[in-house]
Amino acid sequence: MEQLPSWLLTQTAAHAGRLVHDGFAEVGARGYHYRLLNSLLEEGPASQADLGRRTGIHLSDMVAALNELQREGYVAREPDPADRRRNVITLTRPGRLRAAELTKRAHDVQERLLAPLTEAERGQLLSTLVKLLDHHLRQGIPPLPKE
Repeated sequence: MEQLPSWLLTQTAAHAGRLVHDGFAEVGARGYHYRLLNSLLEEGPASQADLGRRTGIHLSDMVAALNELQREGYVAREPDPADRRRNVITLTRPGRLRAAELTKRAHDVQERLLAPLTEAERGQLLSTLVKLLDHHLRQGIPPLPKE
């Protein structure tokens, strides 16, 4: 099994997922929080549907995560002036601070995950993973089976 790339990728992904989960949980956050806050910070306000497309978060998961972020005061929902049927999600000042905190946390997790690799090896790993993912996405194969 140890010689199968798929097995090695799966095992490494499980460790990466645990590190991400634990790293964010230490500060009362989840990976979805980071993805949503970072998207709002980098790409600006958006509707829930647009945020889902930008972050790859399923609508039902995204609504729950946005509810959590709104309760904490990190995002605001306001009616879209162009279409009152939908809300626009914006980042608040505390949300900007939280995004910076979670970005640092994400970088710390990457350091723990990639600790045994040199900078050159990290660059090679990243480019190889991007190449693999791009290939499979171009084939029209979704990352996870649809339920």
